[in-house]
Amino acid sequence: MKIVVVGSVAAGTSAAAKARRNDESARITVYERDHDISYSGCGLPYFVGGEVETIDELTPRDAAWFKARYDVEVRTGHEVTDVDVTTRTVTVRDLATGSTFEDPYDELVLATGVRSVVPPLAGVDLPGVFTVRSPSDARAIRGWIEQRKARRAVVVGAGYIGLEMTEQLTERGIAVTVVEALEHAMPRMDADMSARVDAELRRNDVDLRLATRVSAIEGDHDGVTGVRVGSPEDGETVAADLVIMSVGVRPNLELATQAGVTIGPTHAIAVDRQGRTDVPHVWAVGDVAESFNLITGEPAWVPLGSTANKMGRITGDAITGGTLEHRGILGTSIVRVFDLGVAQTGLTEDQARAAGYDVEVLHNIKPDRPEYLGGKPLVIKAVADRATGRLLGAQAIGASGADKRIDVLATAITYGADVADLFHLDLAYSPTYATTKDPVHYTGMALDNAIRGTAPLITPAELDRRRADGEKIQVVDVRSAKDRAKGVVAGSVHLPLKELRARAGELDRDVLVVTYCNKGVTGNAGQNLLRNLGFAQVYNLSGGNQNYQAWAAAQRLGRS
Repeated sequence: MKIVVVGSVAAGTSAAAKARRNDESARITVYERDHDISYSGCGLPYFVGGEVETIDELTPRDAAWFKARYDVEVRTGHEVTDVDVTTRTVTVRDLATGSTFEDPYDELVLATGVRSVVPPLAGVDLPGVFTVRSPSDARAIRGWIEQRKARRAVVVGAGYIGLEMTEQLTERGIAVTVVEALEHAMPRMDADMSARVDAELRRNDVDLRLATRVSAIEGDHDGVTGVRVGSPEDGETVAADLVIMSVGVRPNLELATQAGVTIGPTHAIAVDRQGRTDVPHVWAVGDVAESFNLITGEPAWVPLGSTANKMGRITGDAITGGTLEHRGILGTSIVRVFDLGVAQTGLTEDQARAAGYDVEVLHNIKPDRPEYLGGKPLVIKAVADRATGRLLGAQAIGASGADKRIDVLATAITYGADVADLFHLDLAYSPTYATTKDPVHYTGMALDNAIRGTAPLITPAELDRRRADGEKIQVVDVRSAKDRAKGVVAGSVHLPLKELRARAGELDRDVLVVTYCNKGVTGNAGQNLLRNLGFAQVYNLSGGNQNYQAWAAAQRLGRS
């Protein structure tokens, strides 16, 4: 059997390696138009910033290594330009000589990955304007910075790569302006969590321009000098010695189109759970292929190296007679933004509502470990289905511990956990690593109480929306006078918890009450007290005053 793989990063090399492990007799050839293979694309920003010293650390394996280890022929500098599914051949161009040749296959694996989206802007092809997709890009950016002594950069786009590049350029002493067309950085998250990323960028002196578009890039043959933001007539030019375009990626579909495979609704190649396309003997893996959402079952496309590796292995197994199948994705991801880990898994609140779920939403603010051992706040936003109690998604942001908690929650979602199950997880405890009741435990307890108990929650967004719609709501601050002096929810009354039982008569029992404290625990105590005194509707403000103030600040910035 002759297997031809097009593309040699995570998915392509994983497919080739697994096929070889299953079948020693197969002839396997991998074509790659670049010169680097099996590299860590997610590590590229850290080479630019200098945290990774040499690019070799991100490209530990080369064609000779694959030949020696797996007897797989990896031909770099060779571009597959055409696919003929009738004759089962590919046409290959040797980029060094320009010559072309045909190579037959029994099974063809498309692992062509993605390309950076480059908007058709004036000046986008000027020297000093870069995308970040390959080691070649990273080498060029670092070289440009060092040769030109770049001091000012503009990063266009505030997704994963944009945020990583922003952090690394800032760490190099470069003044960074981030231009994001949407209303928040990290727009894949819900706005009330993305706003925390916005604040972290600004805390680190990043000039963050939200809801702003680039209209042109300015400069000359010697290099870029600035970026025009806003309209060409009324906009502003932001000075720049370097521009990073990180507005997104799209699947490389040229060969897929030639092969006649079906492109799915996500605009990636539609495949079955083993990577087969609907054209016989043609497979697709990694970022060029669709996956499906583990919760909804709908097609999904979230280009991540972790998913690409799995898909490659599964297809390499299937081609050689194996039974592995892809089980879907949750889009679990994490990125470091200066001092914060920013993580998510499953459905966001917005996605869950769009999918038709009646959701319960919790903002849980707890230290990642005891404060006496340096614990720092960790914010977990969790989304659950009210009808079934199933955990649907979570987002976590904190200086430490976000990675551990998001992985636990991703595992729980994968196996269909009810929120009540989270409390019963036997998680590792030591004060150097966690609290006795871990933030994951608290998340399960609070959501279960909200869904099945007597402790419903209300988010800051819902509270503001309902009050703006004219609904009468009594908002009760149950904190001490000292805490209240630090900031309040507008329109709230102050009834400290220790006085609440005696002063409950000051409230109307038939009007909805929302209690709140700093983070939510004391607010829940006040909520329980009022319900036991016969109040019909009592909600606790999700995440307390800390979460409300973060939400309010984001709203003010959005309007400014």
